[in-house]
Parts: sequence; structure tokens; C-alpha cells
Amino acid sequence: MTLLTGRRERHKPAPAPSRGQGRPTPLTDPRVRLSAGAVALLCTALAARGNRVGASEQRLFLAVNELPDALYPPGWVVMQLGTLGAVPAAAAAAWLAGDRELAGRLAAAGSVTWLLSKGVKLVVRRDRPAILLPGTRGRGRDAAGLGYLSGHAGVAFALGAAALPRLGRRGRVLVLAALPAVAVMRVYVGAHLPLDIVGGAALGLAVEAGLEMLAIQPCHYGLDSEVSGPTMA
Repeated sequence: MTLLTGRRERHKPAPAPSRGQGRPTPLTDPRVRLSAGAVALLCTALAARGNRVGASEQRLFLAVNELPDALYPPGWVVMQLGTLGAVPAAAAAAWLAGDRELAGRLAAAGSVTWLLSKGVKLVVRRDRPAILLPGTRGRGRDAAGLGYLSGHAGVAFALGAAALPRLGRRGRVLVLAALPAVAVMRVYVGAHLPLDIVGGAALGLAVEAGLEMLAIQPCHYGLDSEVSGPTMA
């Protein structure tokens, strides 16, 4: 009887490991994302403070801002992925898909990033491209307020970072294509300079990583513990 039981247990398939188990890699470790985001945010904020626009940043801005006007209609659709309205929309989609944990993370990461972006703007106080660079081509409704940093980029990258580990291959490809598209389109419409975009993306990544560190258990940063069943004599 014992031999039969042991044989069945040996042939019983092992359960598939759940996502997030094991030692985190540099790409999945939220500590790495938080550190990288914080450093990028600090560096871009210092570079942008005082309404400074470097020659390289100006050239990059003009190269994107002077692209053909035909890109605006599809670009406007892409930019909506970085609006505040995208936060409840993404959270609702995750909720309806049955992933309530992801819905909560999307709602928290997007909302906190949007709120913090308003505070960072007041600290750095860099104006919009139309004020700093004469001849800027504006498309669509004029962006109000300060330029650094981009709230659109922040929200989009926060939502993307939260959703990426839960998506399949096609979903990841779409997200990885949409994030830089949102960033480029904000420069294209004349709303932001390149450093505004980098700063916004850095804030979104840092916020999402920080929230993940608050939500997960400390044991996720170490090795998995092995649980063995009782040994029968």
C-alpha cells in the first residue's frame, strides 16, 4: 500500500511556480526600478531647473516637433493612455478580467503618480516649450501650466510597469510600443521638452516600484523556503 502511494506521488505533476517567486532579477526587482527612477528624476530635475534648455535637448525637440501634421490624429489617440482618465479605465479592465490585485495597483500607481507630478512641477518650475523655444509648433489644445515634468509620461509608465508582468507576450509587445509612443507624441504636439518626458517616466517607474515594495512580502526578496511533508517511518 505504501509503495503504491509513493508511486502515485512520484508521478504526480509538480505545481507550476507562481509569478514573482524566487530571487528577483534586475528587471523585476522593484528596488532596482525605484533606484533607477529616483536617480533619473533627480538628474533631469536639476538639469531642467531654472528654465534651462541645452543645445542637444533643443535639437531633439525640434526633430520631433517638426514631424508631419498627418501624425496628429493617431497620435492624439495614443496620448490618451497617459491621461488621468486612463487610470480608472485600466483598473476597471483589470477588475473585469478577474485580477483585483492588479486593478488596485493600477489605480494606486496611476493616481499617486499624477498627484506627485503636480508637486514636482511646482518645485522645478520649468515653462512649456512654446515659452522657452520661439517657433514651437503647437498641435491641439494648448497645454496649460508648467512643463517639467510630463504627467502623461508618468501615468503611462506607471500603468505600464504595473501591468507588464501580468500580460502575455502580445500584451507586453503592445505596452512596450505604446509607452515610447506616448512620450514622443507629447513632444510632437509641443507640450513637453525631452527632459520633461524622461522625468515623468522616471517618476512613474519609481512610484510603481515603491508601491510594489509596500505591497509584497519581504520573503519575495530572498530564496523560497522549502516545505517538506512529514516522513513516515
